[in-house]
Amino acid sequence: MSENQQEMQNTVDYSEQEQIRREKLQALMDNGQNPYLITKYDVTHESKDVLDNFDALEGQIVSMAGRMIGRHIMGKASFGRILDGAGKIQIYVKRDDVGEEPYAAFKKYDLGDLIGVTGKPFKTKTGEISIHVESLTLLAKCLKPLPEKFHGLTDTDLRYRQRYLDMIVNPEVRDTFVKRSQIISALRAFLESRGFMEVETPVLHTQAGGAAARPFVTHHNTLDIDMYLRIALELHLKRLIVGGFPRVYEIGRVFRNEGMDTKHNPEFTMLELYQAYTDFHGMMDITEDMFRYVARAVNGTAIVQYGDVTIDLEKPFARMSMVEAVKQYSGVDFDQIHTLEEARAVADERKIHYEKRHQKGDILNLFFDEYVEEHLIQPTFIYGHPVEISPLAKKMPENPAYTERFEVFILGREHGNAFSELNDPIDQRQRFEAQAALKAQGDEEAHGVDEDFLNALEIGMPPTGGLGVGVDRLVMLLTAAPSIRDVLLFPTMKPNK
Repeated sequence: MSENQQEMQNTVDYSEQEQIRREKLQALMDNGQNPYLITKYDVTHESKDVLDNFDALEGQIVSMAGRMIGRHIMGKASFGRILDGAGKIQIYVKRDDVGEEPYAAFKKYDLGDLIGVTGKPFKTKTGEISIHVESLTLLAKCLKPLPEKFHGLTDTDLRYRQRYLDMIVNPEVRDTFVKRSQIISALRAFLESRGFMEVETPVLHTQAGGAAARPFVTHHNTLDIDMYLRIALELHLKRLIVGGFPRVYEIGRVFRNEGMDTKHNPEFTMLELYQAYTDFHGMMDITEDMFRYVARAVNGTAIVQYGDVTIDLEKPFARMSMVEAVKQYSGVDFDQIHTLEEARAVADERKIHYEKRHQKGDILNLFFDEYVEEHLIQPTFIYGHPVEISPLAKKMPENPAYTERFEVFILGREHGNAFSELNDPIDQRQRFEAQAALKAQGDEEAHGVDEDFLNALEIGMPPTGGLGVGVDRLVMLLTAAPSIRDVLLFPTMKPNK
């Protein structure tokens, strides 16, 4: 240990166990056995390989590495248990096989230490597949004690802050993130089978847009301009439709400067896809097929058990207009409300809070939030959103107050949002200008006029259907996770003081 390291160690108040572990490390270093100088260890098998292929590997030499999570010293022979990337396996260490000095060193190892072992798979008298160790190596010292075995790591805040520790102590957490990876792979496989091309678009934008959300603002020093972390993928992907790619998609991080709860994190993963020459009905079909495909691919079934609720992704998803849904669950028929004054009156009657800037369509949406969302447990498409809250969607030809837009709801929360994309540059400019006016009035979720995107529309965008899916919420659904933080490896947390 260097002089600076020794000085730093002397200034830190370690627990008794931490101090003992550091003294063991110092003794190793003093003896010329610094484990941190080891640069590699040849691993031939993981625990799952041995457990699944024991008959073929019995008696063969295997080399494995992992974290020691259990040990039972019994005189001249001991048992241990190591955890690797695939699971855990028992090891059997005998003094006469590894040598007196290595065995004495093994007895000083601590739980959490990373070790490498070479030996032969065998079965114990109780029938447990184990590794009969012939040599072992300390690869890294664990300087902090792991949480106590039988109580585990149960502090939710600590689990989210120290995900690395959470995954060591609670192996089922790793299973969630393995499944997350499988879900994203299945999404890609589904879209590529439909002829979609994956692309990457900028994370830093000079103009926030593509969604109603408050952006994070940063500053580019060289250009001396403010820039925004993207709140959506939409506007750049549509530019690619203009450029001649008929089917594109992107899976990427987006950032919204908004509240945090069980369904929201300031940064999250979105899938957005766009297909030329189709509409929001085509996007409904893709959404339904995609959710069903991914569920089957990762869970083997499209029947999802989420706590006490059974979600059936096999059946055709229900379809209701927003007006129909509000009428069913609140008794208020917005088809019979013709003016803003009438909408405000019924909102006052039902004690629905609205702002001065809100129009009739905004108030309809407030009724939906208040009365409808929580009832949409089984997969349901809600379509026909008011034009006031859908600045990028085409109007319904038969009723221009509403748009060809839908959201898909499952378990009372939105899992996707789709449009027949607005490709009329004149209409789009008017809606951008209406948004800019709201922004000027203090609406932090409204945005200005994106002139370059309007220029792209003036070049000409074909009729296009677009869909955005919250990947994290889909992972929550398919892993039965109660909070978005359970499916994010490193959720946003307020720093500890």
